[in-house]
Amino acid sequence: METREDILEIMREDLKRALQKTRSERRWGMAIDLRRCIGCHACTTGCMSENLTPPGMRYRPVREEEIGQFPNVSLRFLPRPCMQCDSPTCTPVCPVKATYKRDDGIVMIDYRKCIGCRYCLVACPYGARSADVGHYYTGEMKKQTYEVENSGEYGKVFKRKTHWHSPIGNARKCHFCIHRVEKGELTRCTTTCLGHATYFGDLNDPKSLINKVIAKANAFRYREELGTEPRVIYIV
Repeated sequence: METREDILEIMREDLKRALQKTRSERRWGMAIDLRRCIGCHACTTGCMSENLTPPGMRYRPVREEEIGQFPNVSLRFLPRPCMQCDSPTCTPVCPVKATYKRDDGIVMIDYRKCIGCRYCLVACPYGARSADVGHYYTGEMKKQTYEVENSGEYGKVFKRKTHWHSPIGNARKCHFCIHRVEKGELTRCTTTCLGHATYFGDLNDPKSLINKVIAKANAFRYREELGTEPRVIYIV
């Protein structure tokens, strides 16, 4: 039986193979096995640590759902990152084209262009976007280093200073840790998942572990009827 480390190593090898291709030849995707998710929220906290998100902003919250019929009911945990839709509803509503889809399918936000209008927040049917209004954990007290130094999201560095100084004032969301992926590292939520329920890889690679996982009949896309073609696939 494969251990958690075995699974991570397989995905790291898949990632190395994908990075040998041109960006337009890749199609990043994520699979989440709900049977393995134990609701520990390690992915949420790992993501917050990686991206230094402010209070109230979680790129990967974990929802709790009651399933079954009373008295035979149980809890199911549903992690919800950005769905990285192939037909996103957030991009066409952006008046300044700050939200756009890259040629590898990653839906990006250009903080330098974003004017904070929040149209994209309303347009996203998954509630996967948040507005950074400039809150800090320490309030008016002396701010900690992690509060003033923004993470290397999108391969760039922004310092949190004052209102309307990026990323403050911007829309923000999960970006599949593209700043890590392009350096050959798996997404933070994948590596911190205690139940090894999260898989990441190139959907254009038929040999990748993620494609083997989603090839089964018990795979589905959340709210697929909306036609957004999400690239986050759930396993039940």
